[in-house]
Amino acid sequence: MSKVRIITDSASDIPQDLQQKYDVDVISFTVVLGDKEYVCRQDFNAEEFYQMMEDHPNEIPKTSQITSYRFMEMYYDYYKQGYTDLILVLINGEGSATYGNSLMAIDMLLEEHPECEGKIHIYTYDGKSYCCGYGHTVLNAGKMLQEGLSASEIRAYIEKELDRRRVYFAIYNLQYAGRSGRIPSAAAFLGDKIGIKPIMKIWDHEISTATKCRGEKKVVSKLAKMVLSEMEPDGEYQIVYGSDYALGEEMTRYMTDKLGYGPTESYQIGSEVAANAGPKVVGVSFNVKEGKKK
Repeated sequence: MSKVRIITDSASDIPQDLQQKYDVDVISFTVVLGDKEYVCRQDFNAEEFYQMMEDHPNEIPKTSQITSYRFMEMYYDYYKQGYTDLILVLINGEGSATYGNSLMAIDMLLEEHPECEGKIHIYTYDGKSYCCGYGHTVLNAGKMLQEGLSASEIRAYIEKELDRRRVYFAIYNLQYAGRSGRIPSAAAFLGDKIGIKPIMKIWDHEISTATKCRGEKKVVSKLAKMVLSEMEPDGEYQIVYGSDYALGEEMTRYMTDKLGYGPTESYQIGSEVAANAGPKVVGVSFNVKEGKKK
């Protein structure tokens, strides 16, 4: 009889109550801030991390990749527990070495523990995105498992779903993006000075600037307009927010008013996203309509 486990990493930002509800395992990144190293979702929650960023205004948080050795240890631990199938959906493989390390760990496992051969099957997927760009897929996979679907059925869903996921989000403070290299520092400095708020797109591994807003008043409506033009008809969507709860609520109200129904989930960004985009963001994740590629 098969025994299946759904696994993701902490950059998926899946809400902890839903993590528990759908019994998803989350392997945490470590973050270095100042002269200390912390474990995401264990040593701090999102609000505490935002405060840590305020307390260290001249420090750039550094997120460490999840190593192949940690993955191998996890695989072997699940083997000893009698699991037959592990399904992993992980952070954008072009933004972190984590996904590649998860693949290398499979070979390491079989080399170190040849008794695992043929007894445990490990399927690891590049989430191609950040936060609920793949976190929503993970939660649906957990739900499918609880409903009794097989590993092969869940894998087929994941493979199709990840190709349709898109995120638009607005950055309100460009200093973090500038210092992390996501936006050139000179452009980030000038943008902050003149009140430019970029709306970023995450799609198929890439983060790009979709458009820009002068000031904050029209950010939510402009972002929503882009989402609504590209979202599959009657499709589900998810809200992304950071340190400003009011922004998340405004985005939720606006989308609900336009569509007539609310989001399936709301995701508060954690350290992996906040370290690069800053704590104040708002956005929407969704599935693109059929045939929409750009």
